[in-house]
Amino acid sequence: MSAPQDEGTTLRIVIADDERPARSFLARLLRTCSDVDLVGEASGGAEAVALIEQLQPDLALLDLQMPEVDGLDVVRLLRKDRMPLVAFVTAHDEYAVRAFELNAIDYLLKPVDGPRLRKTLARAHERLERADLLADARVSQSASLSIIEQVRDREPAPLRRIPVRRRDDIVLLAVDQIVSVVADGELLHLRTSTSERYTITHRLKNLEVRLSADDFVRLSRGALVRVSAIQKVSPMPGGTYLITMSNGQQLSVSRMRAKALREQLLRL
Repeated sequence: MSAPQDEGTTLRIVIADDERPARSFLARLLRTCSDVDLVGEASGGAEAVALIEQLQPDLALLDLQMPEVDGLDVVRLLRKDRMPLVAFVTAHDEYAVRAFELNAIDYLLKPVDGPRLRKTLARAHERLERADLLADARVSQSASLSIIEQVRDREPAPLRRIPVRRRDDIVLLAVDQIVSVVADGELLHLRTSTSERYTITHRLKNLEVRLSADDFVRLSRGALVRVSAIQKVSPMPGGTYLITMSNGQQLSVSRMRAKALREQLLRL
């Protein structure tokens, strides 16, 4: 149950169930997953709507049968710009069709078991990464327009140094020393060629646009590495890869990024 998905990718999850034992059981299962951050628990539908709109999780696991505001109502009441991925949890399966009509990614029957929950989490990872790739494609297409070219001329130059903390001091870390950047929720862990590790509060997407696209490549939703520091690429089952960096760090490539990696790095 604890086998991670893509390195550095953390699913922020909210769960909602009016039955405390069921909610606690699901929370315990989730806490065994290294790629999960359980950010909120709700004991009812109305509370779930408020939590989701406040915390903006990646995934909501909603009990279908809650009094007053049930799981289906939660989806209907949520603002569209606050809608996470949704999987429904219930002791009965007669609502499955209605659940999928609301674009749920999955439908879990109680009692939820670890391997089945793992499949739901994997589906959420893939759905989020597919959305990232589509967003990247739209940005690339827009960048071909002349007006974007004009704006690009005014964009700041790629970062050369990143301010990081070392105890009580602020150190200006040279970007050319960075081997990898791995996301952990709202944090980014920077690993250097000498295996020093620094942590900053920043979003990976926001940092990526300030780094040279010729120097860094994405391995997954949560990992970015320096191309010149890749020492070995090992094929893995399912058409993915395990990347070994010059400092010995190993990172996995997601299925969604494996094709791009092959075209970018593994062809003459």
